[in-house]
Parts: sequence; structure tokens; C-alpha cells
Amino acid sequence: MEKVNLLEKFAQFSDHWNPRIAGDLNGQQVKLAKFLGAFDWHHHDHEDELFLVVEGEFTMEFRDKHVLVQAGEFLIVPRGVEHRPVAEKEASVLLFEPASTVNTGNLTDSERTRNSLDRI
Repeated sequence: MEKVNLLEKFAQFSDHWNPRIAGDLNGQQVKLAKFLGAFDWHHHDHEDELFLVVEGEFTMEFRDKHVLVQAGEFLIVPRGVEHRPVAEKEASVLLFEPASTVNTGNLTDSERTRNSLDRI
């Protein structure tokens, strides 16, 4: 039982779109990632995802609208909803989702797919 300092954890890595596991809770994982540029369009058949912006901001694009998420705000993307996060400048984002969630969802052959995540 140790506290986690998010800013210290984010300082441990600099690459983008490569989530790290920062904690586990009841079959869920707290993941940290840095966003920059546009991610791939994808959806998750079985998992909802929570995106909490710690620093910066990003836009979650949906096929019918765009939602700006700024520092201190979060957005929940329901399972089955196609989405694409886009960050014009680097954003530090906490994700809360089931441990089984693969970052690219239904895109199993994307170069950004991470099937095994590092712990920080």
C-alpha cells in the first residue's frame, strides 16, 4: 500500500501511445500514457474506457462529434463506440479499464497494438 505520484510516473517515460500499468484494482488497471498526434480509429467490443487528463488536453473524435478533454477532466467511452484520441500537443492521460483491454481494441494488426504492458 503505497501512494502513487502521477507526475513522477509520467516523468519516467517519453514515448507516445504506449500505456504503462501503474496499478490494479478489482480486475481493472490504472494505465498511464502520453498522447501526441492522432491514434487509430478503433472500438472495444467488451470494455468501457475512462480517459482522465492529468496534463494537457486531447480531443476524442467520434464519427458524429468531437469532445475536447482538458486537464482535470475525464471522459468515458462506452464499449462498442468507435473512437480516436487526437492530441495537438502532448497530453498525459490516465486510463482506467479492465485488465483485458488491448489499447487498439478491434485492430489486432496495428503497429500500435500493445499486448503486453510494462509496469511503472
